[in-house]
Amino acid sequence: MRKGKAKLIIISSNTPQLRQTELEYYALLSKTPVHHYEGNNIELGTACGKLYRIGVLAIIKPGDSDIIEAVSK
Repeated sequence: MRKGKAKLIIISSNTPQLRQTELEYYALLSKTPVHHYEGNNIELGTACGKLYRIGVLAIIKPGDSDIIEAVSK
């Protein structure tokens, strides 16, 4: 994220407030949009198809998906 390669940052709802603030600050510096996921880190991991928790997710290459357009609406 500090190199400016991330296209979108997704933060789960139960990420600690200090960590959220830090990530939002870095996103502001790199001009990267931030989306606050309504579910917790277990639900975000499940949505990504993983069996572990994911608190923060950075989209670097969206590929064929339209996730960046869907989140910006």
